[in-house]
Amino acid sequence: MNTIIRTDGLTKHYGRVHALDGLDLSVDEGQVHGFLGPNGAGKSTTIRILLGLARKTGGTATVFGQEPWGHAVSIHRRVAYVPGDVSVWPNLSGGESIDFLARLRGAKTKDPAYRAERERLMTAFQFDPRKKGRAYSKGNRQKVALIAAFAVPADLYILDEPTSGLDPLMEVVFRDEIQRIRATGATVLLSSHILSEVELLCDRVSIIRAGRIVEEGTLAELRHLTRTEVSFEATSPEALAGIAQAHDGSLEEGRARFTVDSDAIASVLPVLAERNVSGLRIEPPSLEELFLRHYGDDLTALRAAEEAGDTRAARRTLAKESR
Repeated sequence: MNTIIRTDGLTKHYGRVHALDGLDLSVDEGQVHGFLGPNGAGKSTTIRILLGLARKTGGTATVFGQEPWGHAVSIHRRVAYVPGDVSVWPNLSGGESIDFLARLRGAKTKDPAYRAERERLMTAFQFDPRKKGRAYSKGNRQKVALIAAFAVPADLYILDEPTSGLDPLMEVVFRDEIQRIRATGATVLLSSHILSEVELLCDRVSIIRAGRIVEEGTLAELRHLTRTEVSFEATSPEALAGIAQAHDGSLEEGRARFTVDSDAIASVLPVLAERNVSGLRIEPPSLEELFLRHYGDDLTALRAAEEAGDTRAARRTLAKESR
């Protein structure tokens, strides 16, 4: 399988600030790859380097086997990019902005196939192309970029917080479009801090922290790194006695609950079957839980500082993740 995006030991320094600090990322052809992290973790900096909009400090970065800074023009011919904060030309209508962006990527905007796809997307996203850019809300500006990106086929879609400003209904439309382009064999790098979005769409996930990848794999692979929650109907804590490998046992609202290492769940099920438990539920760890394995300590420190009224400590915690 071809590797479309690859970085090895990628660094980017802004003076004393190390925005990227040895980033290793690999995205294969045909993959929807989630790039997950909070604001300030280094996601947008990585994308700017991949697009040739920023020059790396060290390490290597390639897109389609080419170095972005020196081959930005040829790379951009094959890439559709949607940022998280879209600006549009205030005196152009939405339709004119979409056509202009499409022409920049080589589309013939009078071609019937393009016009049909453009119309389909505007209907799906409930977008009025007649208004001037100055009149659009953030969500509608985002729709301009999304429609322009999806209306012209690309080999690689780089999406940086693409659903920012969209309402839940439009997020569903966005997910449908990702599934459509996935079916064509296109590659997608989806940068987001919306965990449910990544969980629904992505084949693989990379979690970035302080400019480095701290976890990478399929969701199934990552789930094996944390615990699965098991619960069943019970009236007494004794229902949890004797269950090997059970952790964090409790009785809440008529249900016994415990967690177990995800790769040990198969050995626990026969024990529960012997006890003839009812109302059994097994909930695999969510992407949120996987994410908090790496960021939960910072959240705890931030909350403690805020509760203590220590604004300096709170700012230090936030600043640490911006480096």
